Amino acid sequence: MLLVAAVIVALILLNALYVAAEFAAVGVRRSRLRRMAEDGDALATRLLPILEDGRELDRYIAVCQVGITLSSLVLGAYGQATLAPPLVPLLGSWFGVAVESALSAAALIVLFSLTAGQVILGELVPKSVALQFPTQTALFTLLPMLWSRTVLKWSIAVLNGSGLLLLRLLRVPTTSHRHVHSPEEIELLIAESRDGGLLEPQEQVRLHRALRLGLRSASQLMVPRSRLDAIEASTPFPEVIRRVAASPYSRMPVYRQTLDEVVGILHTKDLVSSFVTGTSPTSALPLLRPILRVADTMPADRILTFLREHRSQQALVVDAAGSVAGLITLEDVLAELLGGVADEFKAEQLRAIVLSDGRLRLPGRMRLEQAAQVLGSEWKGGSDTIGAHVAASLGRVPAPGEVVSVNGANIEIEAVEGGAVTSLIVSPRLRMEHRV
Repeated sequence: MLLVAAVIVALILLNALYVAAEFAAVGVRRSRLRRMAEDGDALATRLLPILEDGRELDRYIAVCQVGITLSSLVLGAYGQATLAPPLVPLLGSWFGVAVESALSAAALIVLFSLTAGQVILGELVPKSVALQFPTQTALFTLLPMLWSRTVLKWSIAVLNGSGLLLLRLLRVPTTSHRHVHSPEEIELLIAESRDGGLLEPQEQVRLHRALRLGLRSASQLMVPRSRLDAIEASTPFPEVIRRVAASPYSRMPVYRQTLDEVVGILHTKDLVSSFVTGTSPTSALPLLRPILRVADTMPADRILTFLREHRSQQALVVDAAGSVAGLITLEDVLAELLGGVADEFKAEQLRAIVLSDGRLRLPGRMRLEQAAQVLGSEWKGGSDTIGAHVAASLGRVPAPGEVVSVNGANIEIEAVEGGAVTSLIVSPRLRMEHRV
């Protein structure tokens, strides 16, 4: 009887081995294995090529699945053959049933007992261990899996090949086993990590912003054309120096006649170097550097890659007609990702300022969703900034000092520059009414 128990335990452990190997192979981080392989870990060096090759990984998983099936079948057959017969006379004497009934009852008892033991010890426990410690489990099960792959080589080829052939006949696309998640699943994992104390609230916010970075376009992040601080190409050099010194920006576009004909970008460093060395030209043209152009529909994540590949800090944003719509900088994209990047040279801050009388001053460039949070009400519309939203709601650009009503709130227009609302004031009483 000890031999029978030992064989049953061995079959359950064998099933657990294959279950753990399967979940670990799918869940292990390849980046961590790669670092371990670079550090000289022999097992990681042997496992990494299998996980990085889609076909090899598919065969590896197939070995697990065949191993699980064979161990389960052998366990069931062996248990029925060795445990059911001794139970028949016991059931007959205890309950006084016929031999046929006792045999059926013994078979059911053995089947239920073995199934429960296999599910708990051979499925649930190894699965939990593999998911919690995927790297250690994958390395621990590697050598037994390699031996099993050698033994089951021909059966794997026949069974796996038959399954792939059936999928092709059914016109079902075949995919390799990869541990991938949708953006929604990743957001859920981030939230669970924050709830578990593994992420700080600010880290969670940054990760969410990174996931949603591709949903923001260049037109939503750029400095609009109406607010561009640019220099005409024929401007005399002394005037260029004065303009640059008065500007909060370190890079300024240079154009001919109209902003649709930007010829380059002027760097403050180049201007200062030319002035200090006494080689000042008559205009800014000899100091210009080329400037990139991006479509106004380009997603923010692609803009980051584009600017990095071209080693540039900014690019002109053009619309479908080829007209200049604005200018986007690396800082604009990083501000979307990090929630704001400080610049000591820019006086204007996109935040609400509480005035002495309790009213709020809001910059016109403040995002509409950010303004909604400050004001405590839902402001929705097709515009990206509160200044543009006010103008769009009125159907015109209001005059400085004008008091208008937008979304049920009275707003005083404080400043308008270049055809855009740059500063406005909202009273706290109206904000509180919106919160109710």
